[in-house]
Amino acid sequence: MPETEYRKGIILALCAYTLWGIAPLYFKLLTQVSAVEILLHRIIWSFVFVTILIYFWGGFGRLRLLLKHPKQIGVLCVTSILIAGNWLLFIWAVNNGHMLDASLGYYINPLFNVLLGMVFLGERLRKLQWFAVALAATGVLLQLISYGSIPLVSIGLAVSFGFYALLRKKVNVDAKTGLLMETSLLLPIALLYMAFFLDTPSANMLNNDLQLNLLLMAAGVVTTVPLLCFAGAAIRIPLTILGFFQYIGPSIMFLMAIFVFNEAFDMEKGITFIFIWLALMAFSSDMLLHRRRQKRLKAHG
Repeated sequence: MPETEYRKGIILALCAYTLWGIAPLYFKLLTQVSAVEILLHRIIWSFVFVTILIYFWGGFGRLRLLLKHPKQIGVLCVTSILIAGNWLLFIWAVNNGHMLDASLGYYINPLFNVLLGMVFLGERLRKLQWFAVALAATGVLLQLISYGSIPLVSIGLAVSFGFYALLRKKVNVDAKTGLLMETSLLLPIALLYMAFFLDTPSANMLNNDLQLNLLLMAAGVVTTVPLLCFAGAAIRIPLTILGFFQYIGPSIMFLMAIFVFNEAFDMEKGITFIFIWLALMAFSSDMLLHRRRQKRLKAHG
């Protein structure tokens, strides 16, 4: 791959994970709106924004091809539910003082992905990977034994996004087409819920001020832009390199939670985070070593 394309991939990866990391700042502007209502707007305006993008830059042909494969659409029905649940839990966590838990969830996610690869894709875990998973499990177990609590928000985010990524990998649909199909499947539910069941002061956009409506509509951009940056990065740089960037998002969230929003970072959370960070160090070391071994084999092959 040309050096310019590789650099473009690095920039896109940085953009994607930085945007995901600062996304809580956007949701904090909507604390007066319920998590469910923000989710509905996220679905509706993501659908609108992706449709506009595909109209101007092409992609309806891929959508027509997808419609000829009912099995793939069936899997995307499941992924749409998983991503909606993930979005809802994330929005609730951010706007209810649980940003540290959200950060922990996305730190746990790559380790959970390794386990999913072993169980569902027949991938074998290397020794350092086993060690990383064991460290992460120890951190969660210590919190359960010592403090009698389970980081449910963190586990919920890691599990929902892990299974989402696994199923999307099996479907093998590009980011734009996949998101358009997922949001179109959720769109009727979102519109019906908003029309008949949502009873909040901001439910009727005609009664809102312009600033609030623009913020709600921006949910489509906040959702879609980092996803498209990620998709662009994934085709330009190796997944092993891309894997290192995934710690940017939760690290930004972690720092914002403590230094901007003053969330309590007590001993309970501290111990769990330390074990997760140690696990991620082991996991990253394994990725580096494995990549070096592969390079050596290619050089001698």
